[in-house]
Amino acid sequence: MSKEITLLPYFEEGRLEAGCDEAGRGPLAGPVYAAAVILPPDFRHPLLNDSKQMTEKNRDILREVIEKEAVAWAVEAVSAEEIDRLNILAASITGMQRAVLRLDPRPDFLLIDGNRFRPFEGYGFKSYRTVVHGDATFSSIAAASVLAKTHRDEFMRKIAADYPEYGWDHNMGYPTPEHIAAIRAFGYTPWHRRSFVVKELEPSLF
Repeated sequence: MSKEITLLPYFEEGRLEAGCDEAGRGPLAGPVYAAAVILPPDFRHPLLNDSKQMTEKNRDILREVIEKEAVAWAVEAVSAEEIDRLNILAASITGMQRAVLRLDPRPDFLLIDGNRFRPFEGYGFKSYRTVVHGDATFSSIAAASVLAKTHRDEFMRKIAADYPEYGWDHNMGYPTPEHIAAIRAFGYTPWHRRSFVVKELEPSLF
């Protein structure tokens, strides 16, 4: 018998809160995706969890449910070029901020997965809370994690058709042995993050 997942519906009852999360901080290629989601206060779904703990099939099911039933949702992609310019942490935060600014209605408070964020237009230090393992704690952050992950995976499968050697349709740009071997053989593509250093690709001194 599977253990029932219990996620918190809000941090403060009666307030319009948005959960924010990202997907794709670790890959060598592709954008990082960020999502912001406002759920109805009574939203419940037995499959909802941290997207990393869900099967691809269940993530796809939840994506459709969330996009249909959310009060508001938005997804933003931050390109490899921008990641190289900003660094991956700043790019992830920037993506979440952009997603929040697209929400209508505008949330009063933000729940951010992780332990790093920064104030921005209309949201000071008292307007958000960072939550370590927030995607396994709050429903809205879990929903954002599902949207960020599914939208990013969909995009990586799309661009994999142009660069089949790298296996992006299944490794999603992460540094698997297959992906690293392809970089050795074929070099970098415009989708690669040039600022990411991989030990296996560093020139040997001997």
